Amino acid sequence: MKVIFIFLTILLFAADLAAQDKHIFSFRDNEFLLDGKPFQIISGEMHPARIPREYWRHRIRMARAMGCNTVAVYLFWNYHESSPGVWDFRTGNHDIAAFIRICKEEKMWVLLRPGPYVCAEWDWGGLPFYLLKIPDIKVRCMDPRYMSAVRRYVTRVSAEVASLQCDKGGPILMTQIENEYGSYGNDRTYLETLRKLWREQGITVPFYTADGPTDFMLEAGSLPGCAIGLDSGGSDVDFEQASKQDPHVPAFSSETYPGWLTHWMEKWQRPDTAGILRDVRYLLSHKRSFNLYVVHGGTNFGFTAGANAFTPVQFQPDVTSYDYDAPIDEQGNATPKYYALRKLIGEYSGTGLPEVPAAVPTMEVASFTLAPFTSLWDHLPVAVHSPQPRPMEDYGQHSGLTLYRTKLIGHKSGSLTITEPHDYALVFLNGKFIDTVYRDGGKWTVKLPKSDVKDPVLDILVEGMGHINFAQYMIDRKGITDRVTLNGMTLMNWEIFNLPLDEGYVQGLKESRGVSREGVFFRGSFELSTTADTYFDMSGFKKGVVWVNGHNLGRYWYVGPQQRLYCPASWLKKGRNTMIVLDLHQRQTAEVKGARTLE
Repeated sequence: MKVIFIFLTILLFAADLAAQDKHIFSFRDNEFLLDGKPFQIISGEMHPARIPREYWRHRIRMARAMGCNTVAVYLFWNYHESSPGVWDFRTGNHDIAAFIRICKEEKMWVLLRPGPYVCAEWDWGGLPFYLLKIPDIKVRCMDPRYMSAVRRYVTRVSAEVASLQCDKGGPILMTQIENEYGSYGNDRTYLETLRKLWREQGITVPFYTADGPTDFMLEAGSLPGCAIGLDSGGSDVDFEQASKQDPHVPAFSSETYPGWLTHWMEKWQRPDTAGILRDVRYLLSHKRSFNLYVVHGGTNFGFTAGANAFTPVQFQPDVTSYDYDAPIDEQGNATPKYYALRKLIGEYSGTGLPEVPAAVPTMEVASFTLAPFTSLWDHLPVAVHSPQPRPMEDYGQHSGLTLYRTKLIGHKSGSLTITEPHDYALVFLNGKFIDTVYRDGGKWTVKLPKSDVKDPVLDILVEGMGHINFAQYMIDRKGITDRVTLNGMTLMNWEIFNLPLDEGYVQGLKESRGVSREGVFFRGSFELSTTADTYFDMSGFKKGVVWVNGHNLGRYWYVGPQQRLYCPASWLKKGRNTMIVLDLHQRQTAEVKGARTLE
């Protein structure tokens, strides 16, 4: 009897603790309430998929020490579902539930931003690539094929996060429905359906939407009863727009921008600190809630960087680094902007802030040599035959390269036009490199020289550089998306070689003798007596991809601005380390070294 009594006492004590840990987050007109009391959200956004898992806690602590009480978290659907019904919520930094639990352990609330579409400068805004196999798919609307996939996603994500809501003892205060929908479409039925789906799967915390502070965006993108997020809100005029849309729900600045994104061929975006301090001072002094997008950006490892396009012939791919000029830089360091914001937030908080965590160690790596060891031409898979070129998504591929090959019959020289090349193409005739074609700008014609070969062989090697993640041109398949013509004649009968450059492909590379044309794999090794974060300087190369000990660091390109790629300490090891590089243009041996900073 005594044992039973002790057991019951323990159960009651545990239940009491659990009850004390549950909280109610709600609205009262234009106020957020936590357990019935006014609550100001001071959030800093970061994305677990862009941060090595071993640094999650450090980055969360950095945000808290800057004065944040909340972390906003994007989920990237295509990062978790690689093909229909194939999920990963456990390996590496896919474990979103673990990240949210760490937020709670570090006394931080969470704003959950699960999409299904999120933008975020992430490849295709997080939507799953398998949808692009459907020729006439329509996304972000009530297309039944899209919504079937959405239902599966909402069900699976809810299973991960429902128990982590604040009314269940977790840190999640609110969940966002879609993202900046008023910048894209006006299907309110779609938004209502999303809300219903989340509710059916046990999401009980309040919802919010997020849109630009204009009347048409707010009308198309908001929902009755949902808090109104403003991207961004930094003035009375902005918040008045939200109040006109719905005066009975609170509004907040759901994306206040301390930095900005950078595309290839641009200078690094470096917004001044005065602007963000002005916006945050306004928000703090008016007791407005806000979310800094982003407090820490991280890295677009592998092929996860997205792209922008605002005209049919425009293409602006994002660089690999997602440093974003954020208060916490790519490697996790506090910047001058961080300390300025910490000081400002501290003045309004009325309480002392935690000490800033120690910086994560960095190191230089002595220069080492990368030499050619094989060619992608020596590792072509079995070809698929097609009357006309088809995009890589038709074959279940969404990144990497696709090689298109045909023999020239009839016209054998002249004006070769690729319609449309998505995104960067190298043209070869009889194995000789002729020219490149870049998607941006619509100049897709090159001159093919005359050849003495009876049946010249045309090769077009196309690199996908990230699917468009924002606005109306999001249906963005990769490779050759329509046709190839020579002097107006449509070229037929193609061999298509899929080169996804995935882990299996790279691991299977075998050394070969000589390199006859562009598309060379380089290999080299370096010794380490200790490990720390570093940036590998690729300025000795031209355009390609880097793998270190099997980990894909991402793309580099001589056009800039990024010449150095971030490598976390956990991807390095004491002793011998191996680097493999695929460069699309370089054929000569070159040196690489590790530096401490992005620039």
